[in-house]
Amino acid sequence: MTLQLPREDGLFYRQTLFDQAKTVVLKVGSAVLTTAEGLNFNTIDSLCRQICFLRGTGRNVILVTSGAVAAGRRRLGVEKQPGEPLKVKQALAAVGQGLLMQAYEQRFAERGQQVAQLLLTHADLSQRDRYLNIRNTILTLFEFGAVPIINENDTVSVQELRFGDNDNLGALITNMIGADMYIMLSDVDGLYTANPAADPAARAIYTVAKIDSQIEAMAGGSGSAVGTGGMQSKIRAAKMVAACGGSSFIGPGRNSKVLQELFSGAMVGTFFLPEQVKISGRKHWIGYVLRPAGFLDLDEGACRAILERGKSLLPSGIVRVEGSFKVGAPVQCRCPDGRAIAAGLVNYASTDIERIRGQKSSQIKEILGFSDSEEVIHRDNLVLLDSSEKMRSAGA
Repeated sequence: MTLQLPREDGLFYRQTLFDQAKTVVLKVGSAVLTTAEGLNFNTIDSLCRQICFLRGTGRNVILVTSGAVAAGRRRLGVEKQPGEPLKVKQALAAVGQGLLMQAYEQRFAERGQQVAQLLLTHADLSQRDRYLNIRNTILTLFEFGAVPIINENDTVSVQELRFGDNDNLGALITNMIGADMYIMLSDVDGLYTANPAADPAARAIYTVAKIDSQIEAMAGGSGSAVGTGGMQSKIRAAKMVAACGGSSFIGPGRNSKVLQELFSGAMVGTFFLPEQVKISGRKHWIGYVLRPAGFLDLDEGACRAILERGKSLLPSGIVRVEGSFKVGAPVQCRCPDGRAIAAGLVNYASTDIERIRGQKSSQIKEILGFSDSEEVIHRDNLVLLDSSEKMRSAGA
């Protein structure tokens, strides 16, 4: 299968997956939702109308929305400044979040649709029990027939707790719920072979079978003054969803009928097919949700054992320990060329790994005085990251 599918083949795959999608996560960016005067109420109205259309077809829908900071900025008349302090953005979000939710509440109520608000930080997902509680809350809201509206809790988030952008947040929610499809509505029409504003020969890409370095190279930076997620972040989000067996779409959020057109088979935007082999929910949590507390640099033999044979990580293959972490902490494993090839949960603290690195497993007890495991990371707690442009699960 080629990376870019011909139009006819792409249409078949797209329509099949759209027809089968029962749970959809929809992310809308600030550039779509706001104007220089504040919230774009016409866009919000058409968005709510389209979501109700999807709900009317029997589908569950989650809305991941940006716009709180931008809405607060317009309401208070605060111009964006270089190096703007975090406290200013948090204050703007405190003003704007109420305005944003009020706009959604009113327009959904006009159509008889119940909604619910969830404000999240990365810490809410990094703890397994809280992660599962959020999942259960969303599934319960589905049972009540409500549309969950999710945004990052910008008012309390510090740098360490941020998702980075709502493209990433939406992908995490998609995989958490096991949703079939992730739709990212933006101020761009989709992915092109080059920047269409600078290259008249740039061609639109309608269907991507697999995201590799060639596809990633086509993505540029953010072209919006109000958003944080450019095409690169959207490609990363689509790749994350594909690894867990979901499909993704990037398309024009200002098209007032884009969702009806998509689910009717129109060839608009860019569609990304799911990976054929998907990782489990728990391994997604380890590989994508948890942030590494440290790094383990491996030798070539250990890298081959993990990548090619799905083996656990033994102390003999570790050449360097970076960071200070405890037992059970998430770390990333790097090959000699610097590539991060795997993420996993360690069986030993960093100080103990430093003592046993390069040694055989049979020597662990002699060196440490105890031996809780022969492996530093067991393959059940190890997830392969990008390797030869392939995402898969170790030991799968």
